[in-house]
Amino acid sequence: MISSSLVVALAALGITQAGPVSLESLLEEMIDRRANAQSPDPSYICRQFSSYDRRSTTAEDPSDEGWFANGDAGNYLRVEERDGRHESVMMDAEGPGAIVRLWSANPKGTLRIYLDDQDEPVVEAPMAALLNGEGMVPPPLAANRARGANLYLPIPYAKRCRVTTDDGAGMYYQINYRTYDAGTVVESLGPGSIEGAGAAIAVSGAALSERPVPTLGPLLTGPHGILPGQTVVAFEASNGPAAVTSLVLRLNPDLAYGNASISSMLRSSILTIEFDGEKTVECPLGDFFGTGPGANEFASWPFSIPDAHVAVSRWMMPYRKSVRVSITNHGDEQLWAWIEAETAPQPWSERSMHFHADWRIERDIPTRPRQDWNYINITGRGVYVGDALAITNPVEEWWGEGDEKIYIDGETFPSHFGTGTEDYYGYAWCCPEVFEAPFHNQPRCDGPGNYGHTSVNRFRALDAIPFEKSLKVDMEVWHWRECNVTYAATCYWYGAPGATSNTPPITADMVRTVPAAPPLPPPFAIEGAIEGETLKIIAKSGDFSAAPQALWKEHTYSGDAHLWVQATKPGDWIELEVPFENSGSRRVILHLTKSWDYAIVQPFIDGVKAGDPIDTFNGSARDIGATGPIDLGAFDLRGKAFVLRLEVVSSNSAAEGSGTFFGLDGIEVK
Repeated sequence: MISSSLVVALAALGITQAGPVSLESLLEEMIDRRANAQSPDPSYICRQFSSYDRRSTTAEDPSDEGWFANGDAGNYLRVEERDGRHESVMMDAEGPGAIVRLWSANPKGTLRIYLDDQDEPVVEAPMAALLNGEGMVPPPLAANRARGANLYLPIPYAKRCRVTTDDGAGMYYQINYRTYDAGTVVESLGPGSIEGAGAAIAVSGAALSERPVPTLGPLLTGPHGILPGQTVVAFEASNGPAAVTSLVLRLNPDLAYGNASISSMLRSSILTIEFDGEKTVECPLGDFFGTGPGANEFASWPFSIPDAHVAVSRWMMPYRKSVRVSITNHGDEQLWAWIEAETAPQPWSERSMHFHADWRIERDIPTRPRQDWNYINITGRGVYVGDALAITNPVEEWWGEGDEKIYIDGETFPSHFGTGTEDYYGYAWCCPEVFEAPFHNQPRCDGPGNYGHTSVNRFRALDAIPFEKSLKVDMEVWHWRECNVTYAATCYWYGAPGATSNTPPITADMVRTVPAAPPLPPPFAIEGAIEGETLKIIAKSGDFSAAPQALWKEHTYSGDAHLWVQATKPGDWIELEVPFENSGSRRVILHLTKSWDYAIVQPFIDGVKAGDPIDTFNGSARDIGATGPIDLGAFDLRGKAFVLRLEVVSSNSAAEGSGTFFGLDGIEVK
């Protein structure tokens, strides 16, 4: 629930739930934990525009050129000419409605948002600055996390919304938006509205940044020692109509942080919650709190894990009459756990719903052939409010190229079709960086690269998905490598009494052990080569990025990394200092990397052209590879080092994006 201080602050700003939908009312709704615990009023549907590969038209063609096509950048509704410039249209929707989330992996150009068929945009700003929290919207409503840029500031509109960029080449994007029922009164964002709502934005930002452990009332329970195979009722009450406003799990503090037994105990111990006699929560303890496997510290809007022995849930959980919370120990050790619960009076109406958390695991999923892996199918009326995914990956290569596909009320084609698993979870470029934010987090990524256990989550506030009859949530299993992975998904939703899901009951065999990733083989190395990522950069032609990047494609990259040069145009170059021993005639052998957006480059040795231009486009859609040795010839080298210059000549006509990137894996001097 909103704290009393925030209620007072919102009231002082004149923000109330009554009246038309507006920027201010949406900001209040975003931080009202009661909002998604009931059927929305005014009613709306939630949909998504994205840059997904338009070749994905039917599951009847389960190929990489069909349903699992992965060219998810630079795809738009159309291109318009306006005032002498070309604008790529990302979104065009009839209102009344509101944009509720805008994400990009590489925001580019000027973002323009046109409302209600006006010729002038109500928002016109550098897209990168706006989404990264460096413009008119401060964090946490706009921020970059693990290379993913997110804007959560709502943009309401009465009649129509169009979103464009004037630099759309190779850009990835997702826009989640609401469409309200016809006749809903919505106040469109106007010029100066964002600046004028500064106080309300600050209040919302402060609420989203709060991470308190709730003050516990008289319903605090005592400790429970739970033996293997035993179920213990941790908390129950018959004081409805009311709502559980917080649950705090405390484990035995004598267990050391990072102890492997914590991971196994949190996976093998099952949290069950019954509301009004209906079991709606059945989930391993760690996975319920969005951090499985294990207890990985993070803080978000609904959950926080301040340390390995404390986990806090602040989901609003209404009930008409009663609630019962229990823990079942399927492990081999006694579990000492406390559940501290806080409730508050909460009216129950025909719009009220019960909170659900469903968990599903599948071990050793083959990554070939590609498939859609089902998180959940729900039957009944409800609101989908998020999910958490735990991956066990046996290799370092990226596991998450797969797109989300969400079907609402029997849709035959998903109205949410994404651009990548990490994009769905708010980050980008398979980044292994651990991060936290109010609505999306990566609390765990073991590494190196994306090897081992990874835990990600996404929680929905304004971008929650209401449904009247059914909801289906799928995620593509789209891995760079042919192997077997393990997925465990927790889905959070509110459902009217009687709503059900296809999630099977949890058995002891499902949770007795945490899947372990096999040991990695030693890195491949080119004998006698100097690693490209270790070379000193002397100069480059522009302010583009040139830095080491980890690569793990079947261990064919020397040292599992290369120097990734993100040049922006033909003529861009970089110069590197290459050390060698003993002056004289030396043969220089180059090892480059290849990818779908890579350039044709020309090498130079000490200013002299060395060999012919090299095409580093790999010729295979959405894949990467190594060139193997490229003999540049013999050179009379003097001193202790020479200068290697690599210059972009042009792009392959089939390359994606700018087609001007390239990578140096290593260099031999013989």
